[in-house]
Amino acid sequence: MFTKDSLIGVVGSGAMGSGIAQVAATAGHKIIVYDTNAAALERARTSLSASLHKLIEKEKLTREKADTILRLISFTGSIQDFKPCKLIIEAIIENIDVKQSVFKELENNVEDTCVLASNTSSLSITSIASACRIPGRVLGIHFFNPATLMLLVEIIPGIATDPVIANHCRALINTFGKVTVMAKDTPGFIVNRVARPFYSEALRIYDEQIADPATIDWAMREFGGFKMGPFELMDLIGHDVNYIVTETVWKQFYYDPRFKPSLSQKRLLEAGFLGKKTGRGFYDYSDGVSLPEPNKEETLGKYILNRILCMLINEACDTCYLGIASAEDIDLAMTKGVNYPKGLLKWADEIGLAHVQLTLKELYDEYEEDRYRASVKLKQMVKKGKLFY
Repeated sequence: MFTKDSLIGVVGSGAMGSGIAQVAATAGHKIIVYDTNAAALERARTSLSASLHKLIEKEKLTREKADTILRLISFTGSIQDFKPCKLIIEAIIENIDVKQSVFKELENNVEDTCVLASNTSSLSITSIASACRIPGRVLGIHFFNPATLMLLVEIIPGIATDPVIANHCRALINTFGKVTVMAKDTPGFIVNRVARPFYSEALRIYDEQIADPATIDWAMREFGGFKMGPFELMDLIGHDVNYIVTETVWKQFYYDPRFKPSLSQKRLLEAGFLGKKTGRGFYDYSDGVSLPEPNKEETLGKYILNRILCMLINEACDTCYLGIASAEDIDLAMTKGVNYPKGLLKWADEIGLAHVQLTLKELYDEYEEDRYRASVKLKQMVKKGKLFY
C-alpha cells in the first residue's frame, strides 16, 4: 500500500506535527505540512532547520542528510495540496469536534484511497471516523512527544477500520525506525491508560499529606528506578496537557473512580501554573529558587513506591484482561513510550502477583473505594499460581 514514493501529509505545524514530519522525512518520504496559521508554518520551518542544525553539531546527522530532509518537507496553507497524499496524519488540538470537522474537510480534498490517521492521545478513533464518508480508512497513529526521540508509536484501529489498512500503517511506521504496538480503541489506549496511576496515586498520597512532591519523586527514582518522579514529569508535560488527558480518560470510562482526577492538579491548571513552561507548577522554577529537599526516610519511600507500583500493575493487568493489548505489547509500550525501568507485567512477576493483590486488598479495606479493586485478571492468575512470563 505504501512505498518510498508515497506522499505523506501532516495536519498541524506545532511541535508534534513538525516532529512527525521530520521523522517521516528522515525515513525518505516527501512530506506536506499543512496549517491555517501562516506564522505557525514559518515557526515550524525555522524550528525544523534549528533542530537539524543541532543534530549536525552533535555529529548525529551529516549536512547532506539534513539538506535532503529539508528538501523533502514542504509547508502549505492550502488543504488542497493534500490531493496526491497516500497518508495524512492529523496532529492538532485534543478536541473531538475540531478533529471531526478536520477529517470531514480532508475527505473532500483527497482520493478515496488516502488513509486518514489521528495522532490523538486519548480520544475515540471510532468517534473521529464516524464523521467520515469512508470510516474504514481512519485509524489512530499515536506518536509520543518528542516524536523525533520517542521510539513508541501506538497503532489504533477503530471499530470500522479496515484491518489491512491498520497492518499496512504499522509496517510503514516500523520503517521509520519506530517500535509499534497495536491497541484496541479504548480511552487512553495503552500508555495513557496504564500510566494514569503513576500520577493519580502520587497525587492521592500528596493530597492525603502522607508525603510532599519532592519526597514522592525521590521515592520513585530511588527505589523504583524511574528517571523522573510523577510531579517532576507532570510539571514537564504541563498540567494543561496532563490534567486534560486524565479528565478525558475518567469521563470516557463513565467516571470510574480508578481514573478520578485530583483537585490539587486542577487548581494549578486554573491558576495558570502549568509547570516548567510557566515557571511554576508543583515546583517553583523561578531563578534563584532551590527545589525542596525530600524526606529520605526509607520506610516511607518504599511504601510510596509499592503503593503506586501496585496500582500501575493492576491497571496493566486489566488492560491485558480486556484484550486492549497483549502482555508483551503492554510492557513494550510502557518501557518505550514513557521510559519505565521495566515492563509492569514483568515487574509483577518479580515482586509477586500475590503481593500486588494483597496491597490492593489492604488499600481497599482501608478506603472502601472501588478505586482499589483488584483486576479480575490479577485475581485469576494468583488463584491459578500463574505468571505473565
